[in-house]
Amino acid sequence: MVTAKLKPAYSKLKSFKEIQEPRLKFKEKLSYGFGDLGNGMMFDMGQIYLLLFYTDILGIPSWVGGMVFLVSKFFDAFVDTAVGTLVDNQTNFAKRGKFKPFILYGSIPLAILTVITFLSPDIGQTGKIIWAFGSYLLFNAAYSFVNIPYGSLSASMTINADDRTQLSVFRNMGSQGAMFISGIVVIPVVSLFPNHQIGYPIAVGILAIAGVIFHMICYKGVTERHTVERPKEKGIGRKAFLNLLKNRPFIVLAVYTLLTISALFLQQSSQLFYLKYVLGEANLVGIVSTLNFIVLIPALLLTTFLSKMFGKKMTAIIGIGGFIIFQFINFAFFSDNVVMFLAINTTAQLFLVIPNTVTWAFIADVVEYGQWQTGLRSEGIIYASYSFTRKISQGLAGFIPGASLTLIGLVPNAAQSAETIQGLKILFFIVPASACLIAVILFFFAYPLTDRKHKQIVKELALREEL
Repeated sequence: MVTAKLKPAYSKLKSFKEIQEPRLKFKEKLSYGFGDLGNGMMFDMGQIYLLLFYTDILGIPSWVGGMVFLVSKFFDAFVDTAVGTLVDNQTNFAKRGKFKPFILYGSIPLAILTVITFLSPDIGQTGKIIWAFGSYLLFNAAYSFVNIPYGSLSASMTINADDRTQLSVFRNMGSQGAMFISGIVVIPVVSLFPNHQIGYPIAVGILAIAGVIFHMICYKGVTERHTVERPKEKGIGRKAFLNLLKNRPFIVLAVYTLLTISALFLQQSSQLFYLKYVLGEANLVGIVSTLNFIVLIPALLLTTFLSKMFGKKMTAIIGIGGFIIFQFINFAFFSDNVVMFLAINTTAQLFLVIPNTVTWAFIADVVEYGQWQTGLRSEGIIYASYSFTRKISQGLAGFIPGASLTLIGLVPNAAQSAETIQGLKILFFIVPASACLIAVILFFFAYPLTDRKHKQIVKELALREEL
């Protein structure tokens, strides 16, 4: 019988052999990071630019654009679960692996749909709304077929805790790199064209092609070492999902993510509006992206240092705490001063890199916790369910700005009232900081899976395999 708690004798044993396997080489870690660089080249287009594109180029109301995000992300959350189940239930894997073929075959359709979401056909208001919903729904479904297997891949590459943290570091480096590139490339390329209806799909298409190339680098450069074929048992998928509901670390992590990712993407969705209408500098997005990228390497080095000193849990808490403090400082003192805004905002983003980096290592740990607790390993369903939470967060982060812009009276391409300006400040600073404050309190008191306990779990799993 599988017990839900470590037996006292196990926690005291000194004779367990540590799992000995070759450490991942730098080239493989870098290749894995290129995978999220490829993801971001397509995904970030929607999170950063699409709401502004809907309102200013396609010409649909901002609240409708918000509804597109909300409905599409909720739909995609269920697609994620279906894809995760499909990935887990595979048998007789091809020699390419359990997860990698999805990256290989899904990348080009995803790139094509990325460009389609930024087309603006002249088909009337109702037709444009239908187009926005249909194109973004299809994009999100295609993204799931690439991103769910990619996220599940890390747990199969290594079971070494340090290597998993490093994979998270390289993954976040890829993610932040994509945000930097998209932040400095899109608006200047669009501005080269007098007709922005043409400029947007061309700019997005260039980055989508680059995304496909980066996906192929990831596919060629990583190796799956720890894949498990599920037994052919009726109802095994339902059993895996029900087991997930008993997985306390996963549940706490999911709620924490719902709050923190909502905060992150809410800032991304409202950033262009803040820069354009509060600071009067729409092109400042390139400088913001550059500054955020400059602090990326120091932030990743700090993440590695803090993780070794305090473990992943406290590292995440330190990062979120720093972000909250600097958000409130910026709102209270520097929200109208461009230079000070940039300095404080960059510092806040440095701290935000830290929890976003270690998050992916938490998911790999939760896979082993679930296997230890129930005897069933389910990388796909765990990552898909976690992605379900992230997609709901993204949907809320797209809907809240869209609805809020209507509530605060924003008028596209016009000077805004003092009340609207104050509303944009609250939306950009206070709402994300408040969500993160709730998240950090929850995580500190309720998340039980420390690095030390995870190592004990890995040892016990190794012992079970020997028996």
